[in-house]
Amino acid sequence: MSNKTILICDDDEGILDMLELVLEETGYRIIPVQNSLHIYDEIEKQHPDLILLDLWMPVLSGDQILKNLRQNPETKDLPVIIISASREGERIANDAGASCFLAKPFDLDTLVNRVDEMIAA
Repeated sequence: MSNKTILICDDDEGILDMLELVLEETGYRIIPVQNSLHIYDEIEKQHPDLILLDLWMPVLSGDQILKNLRQNPETKDLPVIIISASREGERIANDAGASCFLAKPFDLDTLVNRVDEMIAA
């Protein structure tokens, strides 16, 4: 049983709920964040082991958040998996410093495997 924490930030409540269910089932503690403005507070309070981050969100986009995390000494090495339905998503994610990119719609087994790999690393 893992006691690792994953923060999931996605403005789509359906995706947030689904990811939370799937990952809690595999034994992770999940912090769901629907409003990207709250992500920094949550990271500071909860110190997640990994972040699942949607690229296209209102207010703060995933790549903006990721660039900020990479510039902060405390979060620069935090594993971040970017999820996006955008064709440009992978390039944008890599440019911003993503640890991994998954295109939506993604296979849940693939997602869980990636999460396990990153948390084990």
